[in-house]
Amino acid sequence: MNPTFATSLWPAARSNWILQVVLAVAGSIILAVSAQVSIPVLPVPFTLQTLALLLIGAAYGPWLGAATLLLYLAEGAVGLPVFQGFKSAYQVYYSAGYLVAYPFAAFIAGWFTQNNRNIGFLPALLATLVTFLAADALVFVLGYAWLATLIGTEKAWLSGVAPFLLWDALKVSLAALITTGAWRTVHSPAL
Repeated sequence: MNPTFATSLWPAARSNWILQVVLAVAGSIILAVSAQVSIPVLPVPFTLQTLALLLIGAAYGPWLGAATLLLYLAEGAVGLPVFQGFKSAYQVYYSAGYLVAYPFAAFIAGWFTQNNRNIGFLPALLATLVTFLAADALVFVLGYAWLATLIGTEKAWLSGVAPFLLWDALKVSLAALITTGAWRTVHSPAL
């Protein structure tokens, strides 16, 4: 198995389940905090969750990244106020489709980052950007599909997708830059 960013920094994380649980809990806390950094618009607010989920997937790898996002969703499902505006799952009805996509998006980001790191900086940055765009597109597709069943296709597009495209492009670009730079720093000390 290829190392992840987390296992490169903490090699014991490969086999130490306690450290993996600590990383997952830390990741879920980061997600909860990122959800609170938001611009409230209806029906779905602008948050930093996409940035956080991509970075967690990239840092933790596909399995621990997806598990961390599942932990985050489970925390909300049991009533912990981890979602935007300190809401639980029962209060984020309109955002449910987006949230359900999070573990899958983290898996995509983690798989790519773990398996495609031995290329130059610019090709890695472009490939990471494309992968993260695909992961983010999956979040939009599932979020839009759910929202469209609730408020109609046109309204779902105008309120749940279109306003977020530029904002998410910025977050995805930042996540790709951070991921590629961090990976190069850890694995290529002689830049």
